[in-house]
Amino acid sequence: MTQVPPGKRAGRLMLIVVWAAALFLATRFFGAWEQRQENPNTQVTSAHGDGYVEVQLASNRQGHFVMTGQINARPVEFMLDTGATHVAIPEGVADTLRLERGARVDVSTANGRTDAFRTTLGRLQIGDIVLTDVRALVVPGLDGDQVLLGMSATKQLEFTQRGGTLLLRQTTK
Repeated sequence: MTQVPPGKRAGRLMLIVVWAAALFLATRFFGAWEQRQENPNTQVTSAHGDGYVEVQLASNRQGHFVMTGQINARPVEFMLDTGATHVAIPEGVADTLRLERGARVDVSTANGRTDAFRTTLGRLQIGDIVLTDVRALVVPGLDGDQVLLGMSATKQLEFTQRGGTLLLRQTTK
């Protein structure tokens, strides 16, 4: 049986360690890149003017406006849905936020009719835009972790879409 010189064995071990580290770092990099492609607005910046505050959002690669915001000072991911009458919150997210469930209501979704529960969001925030006492629904059958930002919130804002950009503006006077 041939003995491998100690330096050669250490070299092979180092090569394996370098490859493992490179694969780990590549996985982390591409995972973060993929997340930025899904939600290009993880850091929402605001602009303030005379009597207004506005945020500018970029669309993701599917053309949706996804952004990070807050409900009751807890981080959430929103997706703008102008076809939704209310802000719609998946049950798992509502549990994490400890939202109270009110009256049961029958709602019509893209997947058909389902039950939902009325709730009120004390504070909804996107960048420096803050909305209070926003009507919302907790929807048990809604998959995923994205909160659908419906018209109960967006009707309080002006919004303009041009190309892949959405401008949300809240008047402060």
